[in-house]
Amino acid sequence: MPEPALLAHDLVRTLGARRVLDGVSLTAAPGHRIGLLGENGAGKSTLLRLLAGTDEPDAGTVVRPRDLGFLHQEMPFDPAATIADVLDDALREAREDLAELDRLTRALADAPDHAGLLAEYGARLDRAQEHDSWDADRRAGIVLTGLGLGGIPHDRALASLSGGQRGRLALAALLVRRPAALLLDEPTNHLDDAAATFLEEQLRGLPGAVVAASHDRAFLDAVCTHLVDLDPAVDGPTRYGGNYTAYQAEKRAERERWQRRFTEEQEELAELRGSVTVTARRVAPDREKRDNEKMGYGHSGGRVQKQISRRVRNAARRLAELERDQVPEPPEPLRFRAAALATESPEGTLLALRDVRVPGRLELDRLDVPATDRLLVTGPNGAGKSTLLAILAGHLETSSGRVRRRRGLTVGLLAQDTAFDRPDRTARETYTLTLGPDRAESVPLHSLGLLAPRDLDTRVGELSVGQRRRLALALLVANPPALLLLDEPTNHLSPRLCDELEEALGPGPGAIVLASHDRWLRSRWPGRELRLRGTSH
Repeated sequence: MPEPALLAHDLVRTLGARRVLDGVSLTAAPGHRIGLLGENGAGKSTLLRLLAGTDEPDAGTVVRPRDLGFLHQEMPFDPAATIADVLDDALREAREDLAELDRLTRALADAPDHAGLLAEYGARLDRAQEHDSWDADRRAGIVLTGLGLGGIPHDRALASLSGGQRGRLALAALLVRRPAALLLDEPTNHLDDAAATFLEEQLRGLPGAVVAASHDRAFLDAVCTHLVDLDPAVDGPTRYGGNYTAYQAEKRAERERWQRRFTEEQEELAELRGSVTVTARRVAPDREKRDNEKMGYGHSGGRVQKQISRRVRNAARRLAELERDQVPEPPEPLRFRAAALATESPEGTLLALRDVRVPGRLELDRLDVPATDRLLVTGPNGAGKSTLLAILAGHLETSSGRVRRRRGLTVGLLAQDTAFDRPDRTARETYTLTLGPDRAESVPLHSLGLLAPRDLDTRVGELSVGQRRRLALALLVANPPALLLLDEPTNHLSPRLCDELEEALGPGPGAIVLASHDRWLRSRWPGRELRLRGTSH
């Protein structure tokens, strides 16, 4: 018997003083692969936690299949556990299915007509087929290899793995299990091209439902059958059929329809208010009649008065209905509006690297960064992309080689892990204290289009990961350096902001070097590219 759909009805969730989700409903039937979209803080991760049952809604209901998998940010295992322990747990249900089928087969050999045994065998067989239990051990090996974990000994403890490796292992365990419904929060983080392509193939082959929150535009385009946008819309969260490319066009059209409907309603409201006011004055009982009205008023005045009164009542009724049910004005969407990401500096070379070595992390023979460079650094996980940016920023010393830096060079780095010393301060306070009051006043935080007005006075510790990255980016571009370094800048950002950031990375003053695994960005990159291949030992 197939598992039921994953159903959410009228979910409400308030965090702090803000209602993050307000009446959200969602149906994820088997075979549906739904991508969750929305600006940072729109409630994507909150909705996933409610669907998974790791958080409870303030109102509303969730009906979930018995067999559900959720990609947690942290693995639910002791750090001393090994890769083998994680795999054994992932394979446990498949092995139980096969062992139980063997037991029932032996029992049926002695009682072939036993109705209870036959029913039990049929149910267990259906379950084993849905989970492809016979192929589970082979699938485990394929999945580990596909996600770049095939060469790691299974006796390695989780504590000895990098954060990216632990994330990929958690994802591998879910793919091996093949649950009836799969919930994924940013599943392509820490995946290189090959691993991301492998994941997409695996998800397209799953018979169950998939719900994924992702900033990865290439992933959304390749995997999703539907997209749900949690950003404000006239009729609440909007579901779009199709992938990200189809969504982009439909989202623009939907926004235009909302704006047009709002404008037309406001025009009608103004006309009705004017009509009610003017016409009501015409039927006022103590109004003196004009000369042309006095002549025929005796025999026709009463009828005219009734007609005018009826028009007043109809207009007033329509006005009351429209005032009650009018659509709200579309909120101004966040628009990235930095004047420039980097600042102009004299022509020539800003940085020059020769024969740079960091054992086990980076080998680079030569790199020159001109004053107007646009350089994309690519390569598989572990190739040294973040290490190179840390050297360029002056945060990491090389073991050997030379680094020549222009005197007085200003450098800014957006690191992958965004941390603030004082999470108790608000976003606005952090911005002002970091930049200084004069700079913060000349370039107000709200003017950059990176944080919504409602989030400016939220404590940094209560912002989402994506909102904290937006704040870190705002601090950089509010006082742009001559050399801007961006490490995986599209991680944790909404797809729309990724689109806008991409546009801002084009021609302009200063130099920009970014490291990225974002396939959508890389496929459209107009500048030069440096591909790192990792160390030879």
